[in-house]
Amino acid sequence: MVRNVAGVMTELEPEDFYLLSGVEQGMRFSEWVNRGKLPQLSGLSPEEVNYRLDRCATRELIERKTIQYEGYTLTAEGYDALALRTFSKRETVDGVGAPLGVGKESDVLEVKSYKPLALKFHREGYTNFREVMRERDYTAENDHVSWLYTARKAAEREYEALEALYPDVSVPQPIDQNRHGIVMSKFEAVELNRAQLPQQQAIGVLELILTEMQRAYDNGYVHADMSEYNVAVSENGVTVFDWPQAVSTDHENAHERLCRDISNLLTYFERKYPNATDRIDAESDAVRIANSIAAGQFESVDNIS
Repeated sequence: MVRNVAGVMTELEPEDFYLLSGVEQGMRFSEWVNRGKLPQLSGLSPEEVNYRLDRCATRELIERKTIQYEGYTLTAEGYDALALRTFSKRETVDGVGAPLGVGKESDVLEVKSYKPLALKFHREGYTNFREVMRERDYTAENDHVSWLYTARKAAEREYEALEALYPDVSVPQPIDQNRHGIVMSKFEAVELNRAQLPQQQAIGVLELILTEMQRAYDNGYVHADMSEYNVAVSENGVTVFDWPQAVSTDHENAHERLCRDISNLLTYFERKYPNATDRIDAESDAVRIANSIAAGQFESVDNIS
């Protein structure tokens, strides 16, 4: 998990954010921003830039390198600080609390507002930029030099999907989005991979998830990254989260990804709840269930053809 930057926010002054914004603008064209360009990018004098560079570097909001030239780049914490300032100015967020979850490509924190909410910072590309550039639809046809683009684009894609799906589908309610951050409703539930369902409830929970996938499809989306790590279970039902890789149902690979999503789920339930799923075959049933969802006809795992 990237260090929670909330603790240094009160120490930062407006001019620190001018500098961070200047570095951010420069990173649209180069991973490392030449120091000589920062006065123009930030609107600060050269002397002020020098002072702010020291302040921001001490707080680990920027990194410095001197290979061919003296250059600066934002750290994840620096990008977090810019997003948090925007959320604060919009009065979306009043304060930041404890971590709620840490994933391979995101950090989720509790935030204070008119009610407890969740703030998700996307990290796509921060540690594996080249891999993400190869794999994601939203980077495949673009030549970008910064992880900021992939993280921001992932947040935009996920927020767009959540806005389209909520409340018809059981997903977190989207509240606000800026840069690589999304503020959304906080839900009380246990991730499916950590849940210990009674064998007799396993099929029922599987069907609840598949029903949400049907509703998402009816609203024009395929999750495209479905697994036991992207579903939460509670007494009130299931919540499907993590939608940055979602594709529209008219995407050329939508059906293939729907089949893969369902196969992932069936395989998981077969492995963890074998007594309850002895009548399910992940390989063959995934295609039949996907076809029934695409046709808007899914009702249960026992009623597929």
